[in-house]
Amino acid sequence: MSALKTILYFSLFKYPLTRTEIFQFSNNTNQKEIDSEIDLLLDKGVIFNFDGFYIDVNDSDRIERRLKGNEMARNIMPKAIKVSKRIAKFPYVKGVCLSGALSKGFYDDDGDFDFFIITKPNRLWIARTLLVLYKKVFLLNSKKYFCVNYFISTDKLEIAEQNLFTATEIATLIPLYGTATFEAFLKENTWALPYFPNKPTTKTSTIRDTEKSALSKLIQKIFNGSLGLKLDKFLQKITLKKWIKKFKHLEKEDFDIAMKSTRHVSKHHPQNYQNKVTTRLEERYNEVIKQYNLKYPEKHA
Repeated sequence: MSALKTILYFSLFKYPLTRTEIFQFSNNTNQKEIDSEIDLLLDKGVIFNFDGFYIDVNDSDRIERRLKGNEMARNIMPKAIKVSKRIAKFPYVKGVCLSGALSKGFYDDDGDFDFFIITKPNRLWIARTLLVLYKKVFLLNSKKYFCVNYFISTDKLEIAEQNLFTATEIATLIPLYGTATFEAFLKENTWALPYFPNKPTTKTSTIRDTEKSALSKLIQKIFNGSLGLKLDKFLQKITLKKWIKKFKHLEKEDFDIAMKSTRHVSKHHPQNYQNKVTTRLEERYNEVIKQYNLKYPEKHA
């Protein structure tokens, strides 16, 4: 049941969907089958319809929450774009995208700006360190409008963890800077397309490009050679050492995913939402299938 899994996935984030959105985030390309499944789920009381929004709990307040969050997202987007331009001017940054809740059109008082950043090869850790230092010194370590928690480099653009969670994040990224870089990223992650064959392709025509600042150009000139490579490796080493000590409560398997720190990737996701979401989704899906005695074809499960 593709529609059911889609509804349950977004319900984990208390986010109701329209029929169009259910179809777009479904892996079933047959619109009639999706509509029939939605009607079946409504008839059995599995899901509820509030003014064209569908969710698995009988709570109309979630619709109001979504609509308010959508409006806040529209209002805050110009600020997010402004911040992204600042990030794009930093040394070795090749591409900047919005991720997280804001990239899905939702923002609230507890929200922040999550940025997915693509860097030049072998300079990821220099770029990351400079951005983190900027946040700590000039933004007083505020993460609300400057959450830089995921970096990859252009020499390895394919996302290693390939599942519904990462596919959703890729499909909902809002690219803001670095046209050619983002187009290359999409080409390296076509594995995600079968998850959402009905979703319109992300537009790249509105992606911006910007000149590096004079200071950024100077830093790049200084560290473009062997000195920069040594510094980048050193920054990776000390950052990883710090994280191992700080997040020693995480199992190694979880740490290697949530706090991945390689020459090509830097992730800072200590809550490990990827694992929590995928695990809870499967549990919830199986619970609903069993509770309502639903029958479903394996190819769309």
